[in-house]
This record gives sequence, C-alpha cells and structure tokens, in this order.
Amino acid sequence: MSESVTTPVTTSAPLATIASLSAHEGQTITLRGWLYNLRASGKLLFPIFRDGTGTIQGIVPKAAVSEEVFETLKNLTLESSLTVTGKVRADSRAPSGYELDVEDVTVIQKVPVETPFPIQLKEAGVDFLMEHRHLWVRTPRQSAILRVRATIMRAASEYFDTNGFIRTDPPILTPNACEGTSELFEMDYFDDDKAYLTQSGQLYIEATALALGKVYSFGPTFRAEKSKTRRHLTEFWMIEPEVAFLELDGLMNLAEGFITHIVTRVLESHRADLKVIGKDIAKLEAIVGTFPRLSYDEAHAMLEKAFAEGKLEAPHKYGDDFGSPDETYISSQFDKPVMIHRYPAAFKAFYMQPDPLDPTKALCVDVLAPEGYGEIIGGSQRIDSYDLLKSRIEEHHLPLDAFQWYLDLRKYGSVPHAGFGMGIERAVAWICGLDHVRETIPFARTLNRIYP
Repeated sequence: MSESVTTPVTTSAPLATIASLSAHEGQTITLRGWLYNLRASGKLLFPIFRDGTGTIQGIVPKAAVSEEVFETLKNLTLESSLTVTGKVRADSRAPSGYELDVEDVTVIQKVPVETPFPIQLKEAGVDFLMEHRHLWVRTPRQSAILRVRATIMRAASEYFDTNGFIRTDPPILTPNACEGTSELFEMDYFDDDKAYLTQSGQLYIEATALALGKVYSFGPTFRAEKSKTRRHLTEFWMIEPEVAFLELDGLMNLAEGFITHIVTRVLESHRADLKVIGKDIAKLEAIVGTFPRLSYDEAHAMLEKAFAEGKLEAPHKYGDDFGSPDETYISSQFDKPVMIHRYPAAFKAFYMQPDPLDPTKALCVDVLAPEGYGEIIGGSQRIDSYDLLKSRIEEHHLPLDAFQWYLDLRKYGSVPHAGFGMGIERAVAWICGLDHVRETIPFARTLNRIYP
C-alpha cells in the first residue's frame, strides 16, 4: 500500500519547469515532479529531479538546509512525488546546463520502501521493460523519445496545414481493404456483415482530394501481419496526403519538403533530448537540399555491383521487391533519404498508374531513411482510367462490388492524382536512432504483446 499523499506547501517562489530554467537563472523557483535518482557523498546529497520536461540535478549541502529537509531527501525513495524549491545556477558541466541549489522540499507521495519502483538504474531485459511500459516511459530516454515523437507529429500536420491542405479523416472501420484482406483485423459488424480495421486511409482521401484538391489524413492504422521484425507494429499512426492534378515528380518534391520540414523542427526543439537518446545530431543536420533519386533499375544495378564485390551476402533478383538487407545497403550509400521510383508493377498495388514509357513499371516511389532504417514513405501516382482500374481490380481478384464507389472517382471528372503515406513510428525510429520500433509509441502493439 502506498504511503499517504501530502498536500504541497504553498510557496512564494514562482512555479517553473525544468525545460524553462534558462529563463530563471539566479532566481529561486519551485518545481513539481519526481525523484529520479539520488546520490550521497558524506554531507552532500545529489538528488536528480524530473518533471516531464527534463531532468536536473539538485545540490544539497547539509549545512545549507534544515535538518528536516536534508533527512527527508536522504531517505526519499525513487519516483516519490514532490515539490522542491531552490535557486537555479548555471553550470556548464551539468547535462542540462543548470543545477538547483535546493532550499526546501515537500513530499507529495513517498514510494514505500518495501515496494520500490521496479525499474532501477541498471540493465533490465526487454520483456521486463515492456511488461512495465507504463513505468518505463518515465525514464529520461523514453520520455525524450515521446517528446520528439510529439514534435514529429505536430510538424507533420503543420507542413500540410500551412501549404493549403485540408485534413479529412477517413473511417477506421472499412468494408474492404486497400490491397486485399489477408493482413487485416476482421470484426463482426451489424446484420452479419464483416468490417475491417483500416490499414490505410488512401482510398477514402482520394475521394476527398477530388472534392477539395489537396487533403491529408492522420490517424491510427492496423496491420494483422504476423511479423516479428524490428520495423513492424500491428497498430501505428499514419499521415497520408493526396493531391489532385499531381504526378510522380511533384509527389517526390512534396515528400522531400515534408521530411526536411520535420527534421528541421526536431532540431529546433530537441537537441538536448536527442543527446539523451544518443542520436548523432550531425546526421540529421545533413538532411538539407535535394534528396538522391534512383530508379528501380539503377538501385538493382547498385545491388548487383555490391554483391559482386562481396558487400552483400545474397544477390538481388531483378523483378523482386527489395528486402531489408537491400534497403539497408542502398540507404547506407547516402547521408540523406534516398527515393527509389518506378518499381515493377507486378508486385505493387493494383491502383498504381503504369509508367507510359514502360507499362511494366509503376509510377511509384519509396523513400528510404539513412542509416539502414528502411522505407519511411511509400507513395504513387494513382490510376485515373476507369477501364484500367476496373481490370486491375479483377486481376487482383478483389470484389468488384466493394470497390464500385472507388471506381466512381474515375467516372466523374477523373484527373491525375497522387499521394503517399508515412508511418510515424518508423520516422521516429530513424530520427531518434532507435534499434526497435517498439520504443517509438507510448504502448506498442506487436505480434506477441497487447499488455499493458
């Protein structure tokens, strides 16, 4: 049982956050937060406090505070909640650039000694940490990741909101899939009908693009793919723009500007967080200017050469999609995201427009992140011919009646149009330099995990 909660003592010192301490240098302020760590050295205590915006080390000489304050802190357990008052002092040696000369402390709730906070400052297994994800998110690195994630999501919306796009959210429950139902979560709907959790909003925002010109959607999507790789989740967030009168070259320009904007915003706000996470910031600073663009054929030739030189274990077969080792090698040759376009249409989605110069190729693009993080954006120009789209639906053995509304878009004022999707979690993994996508979202849903 937890110990009783104490109402914080009212103090005249202004409330501040750790992130705002640069504006309070030399001032006495009050923080509200938790005890993250505590070191003692004789008559000196070095508590580290966290408040959700960052961490700061406190300095508590025994002679400088009352006996009660010193003993309270000395005996305080990790993750106990508190308010602490002290003077902000600049210190270039401190990770945050500041330290807090503690003057007073009030404990709000003390974690009982007999049931200590389970995540201690030592190595712990992934299963243990994921089982305690609700507590793991309190640690500095995980908190920093979630702050960066929030900025990535905000910047993603901001880019479209400030460039004339209208947000139009598609349904999460759909009667059919974008590319078949084999990887969708199926559920019973009313009157014995079946419904599926969406794997993409694309088809629906094609409709709103033809109504509004430039649109995007942003929401959760679901894949029932039984994958155990470090890049896959069963529930993730996707942002998808769609633009009428846009062709493949314009789509690649859009993706380039979009990614550059997101990286710029992260660098503006999160250099300290990226340092806590362990990301090499110089690699993000290189994301400026135009991105390299390779055709599928050029990328295949690059892989053939790499295999011949012993740099790849297996050859790439022309006509196949690129596997993770292939994507990793290609992206490792560049310090910026690389765009691969015009894949063979045979293994791409039914709705992709064929290249008029070579109908065996689709007018599509995948954007591969640097450092081996694989595809972060996939997009294409869409088929705008009614007859061609109808034949493609039939070739893929999809139910024609379920796609009749989608065909209507080619019957009434069809135009060339294009769009892409970016999974937020893959972007977070790349920008933060994470080994596994499970750390990119507050509560990951994977093949083997749905708790907590």
